Amino acid sequence: MKRRDGFLLLLALCPLVLLLCVWWQLRLPVAPFFLAPMMDLDGCLLARQPTPVAGHAPWLNRCSGPNASAAHLVESTLQALQPDQARAHSWQLGYTLKVSLLALLQPDQNNWRVNLEVIDKLVQTIQDNPRPLILYLFSTHFGVDAPIEPVLAQNPDNLGQTPAGPLPIDRYYGQAVYPWSVARTDNDITRYRAQVIEALLHKLCQLPANERSRIKGVTLLGEVHHLFPDFESGMGFDKPYSVTDYSATSVADFRQYLRARYPGIEALNQQLGSQYASFDSIMPPAKDIRRQPLARFEEHLDAYADGHLPISGWVHVQGAPAVVKVYLNGAWVADAPVHLGRQDVRAAHPEFSTADVGWRHDLDFSKLAPGVYRIDLTLSQPGHKLLNLGTRAISVMDKQQSAPLAVPSVALPDRQPLPSNLLAAIDEPRDGASYFFNPLAVEWQSFRAAQVLRYLQFFNSLVARSCLADIARYTHQIVPQFNPSWDSGKYAAQATLQPTKDWRTGISLYGETTYGRSIPDWFAQSPRASYGVTEFHPLVPLTAEHLGQVINRHRSGGAAFLSFFVETRWQGQKVNATPNLFSFDPDNAQFGSDQLYAGIKKLLSNQRYQQ
Repeated sequence: MKRRDGFLLLLALCPLVLLLCVWWQLRLPVAPFFLAPMMDLDGCLLARQPTPVAGHAPWLNRCSGPNASAAHLVESTLQALQPDQARAHSWQLGYTLKVSLLALLQPDQNNWRVNLEVIDKLVQTIQDNPRPLILYLFSTHFGVDAPIEPVLAQNPDNLGQTPAGPLPIDRYYGQAVYPWSVARTDNDITRYRAQVIEALLHKLCQLPANERSRIKGVTLLGEVHHLFPDFESGMGFDKPYSVTDYSATSVADFRQYLRARYPGIEALNQQLGSQYASFDSIMPPAKDIRRQPLARFEEHLDAYADGHLPISGWVHVQGAPAVVKVYLNGAWVADAPVHLGRQDVRAAHPEFSTADVGWRHDLDFSKLAPGVYRIDLTLSQPGHKLLNLGTRAISVMDKQQSAPLAVPSVALPDRQPLPSNLLAAIDEPRDGASYFFNPLAVEWQSFRAAQVLRYLQFFNSLVARSCLADIARYTHQIVPQFNPSWDSGKYAAQATLQPTKDWRTGISLYGETTYGRSIPDWFAQSPRASYGVTEFHPLVPLTAEHLGQVINRHRSGGAAFLSFFVETRWQGQKVNATPNLFSFDPDNAQFGSDQLYAGIKKLLSNQRYQQ
């Protein structure tokens, strides 16, 4: 009887215990979430002397002289976005302070020195504006019109190198692209970047702790990855394959990388099926077997040599969610959801009113026996019959390039012809294409990814050794794998996108990755406690309500901050003559950016959207 009474008492207490747990959870502090728009402040930060009074812009007055800073431009720009300056909302409005590292170097006889006046202005900006900020240590392949850039570009040690030699200076939508090397940290480009960072950190560490605490995160360098010829349009699979880095230093490091992975050359030869006499006789793969004579098969390299074949395309379908079913010789192997962003398709078919028509599955053909295989693709929607998208025949080749034989197939499920009003295309693979798997290409691509990781780790260590060590550090990376028409291997950024104790993931998102399922699905497979959205570009107009849902989805998924470009404004007027193509701004109709600006403004003025 006593046992029964005790059980009843326990049942009676359960609701009270539950209420206490809920109360305790509610009283715990909620991690702050920051909107951190990024504006171009270089016109102020790099200003040297006061402009003559007649005809000069009034905002320049505070950009030179004692205690100069750009804080007034920061505040003027943010007040235009949030006129009521409400600070109690669950979203905090701060800013991203971009530090153009190479622009802070000036000639000094036969050398270059850090412009300490600009360093002072950067630090004074943080002092003068109480808002939270993300400190962006910016230096990528995108030029900033710094005088040192063309000088550094004359030294091949600073440049990424293909088998044909150093990459030339390139252009991207009219902007200079400098192919800075990520293969080494002992060159001038790295040394000068580090000098500016260390000078800035030294000055920041002199700030009072309460002012330094306004820095809520530090992002490292920006987009860091390997480069390739024709940066603006060469990211796909349709051009001769050429990547970096083939410098002498990189080749030597690759050999050392293999030594660390294998106990001896015999073990490597067994893995590769090769006959190398020593590690020193190994050269990275660099030749396409279809176009160039090979001394040994292990020299072969193309976009597919590591054993992955992209099967991709697009289809414009309305209604229920759609997937493309992939069959290999009649057997189902994968479902590829139709939702990936294809801005090129939207540009060609504006009548679609969406870019989210792409799909892709990467087929691992490294274990397939040589032979001719058939790939069939069907479109599937709930409640509808399968629709035939097309068939491709491919050849998996052996090392000797023997004539492949057809591999037996099984029967496919019933399919209907594709209706004439439903537009679709298969981009990869090409019908009749041949593919060669080279195990050394796997090692080479992994090594290139390790180079990018090591380069970022070098700069991470600079911040980790400073007084900002306890402030969250983030990458500022692109995620090329979510563009189905891009060859991610050319970038070799995958290792820097994996969870690590060294930093938090910071990613720049475009199109579907901002509002769709790609990022949540990725994080579900590769969890991380927190991340930052370093650039947010929906590329389509969104209502304030939808935009609020998207931002809150990132927040609930672990985002600590979200950054987007805005035009710098002083008393309502734009400061910079050349606007940013992606800026959220009332005067920028491209990509619905004016509507996105209005949406952010509405969200910041209404607490109910900030859940």
